[in-house]
Amino acid sequence: MPIALPRRPTRGFERTPSSLVIRNVVVAGHRTSVRLEPTMWEALHDIARQLGMPIHEVVTQIDRHRTASTLTAAIRVYIVDFYRGAAGQPPLQPSPLSLSNGDC
Repeated sequence: MPIALPRRPTRGFERTPSSLVIRNVVVAGHRTSVRLEPTMWEALHDIARQLGMPIHEVVTQIDRHRTASTLTAAIRVYIVDFYRGAAGQPPLQPSPLSLSNGDC
């Protein structure tokens, strides 16, 4: 007769809250969901304001020129590179995306 292993206590429906916030954005006319940390959403909104563009257009431009495997990763890289550029540092990843000088 097989020996019964002790059962792990069930966690029920309790979940650890995610630090990611899911928002819908329109990318090239198509609605999609993006999950980012609240700080990343704030940074993306700040960048869009600085560029005088709607956030959907900024994300569309990021998507068109992304080399990262996912849109979320491309957004994070773009945010880091944007702030590196503002600090006078070279980008981590070369990108044809040059939103800061109005080439859209």
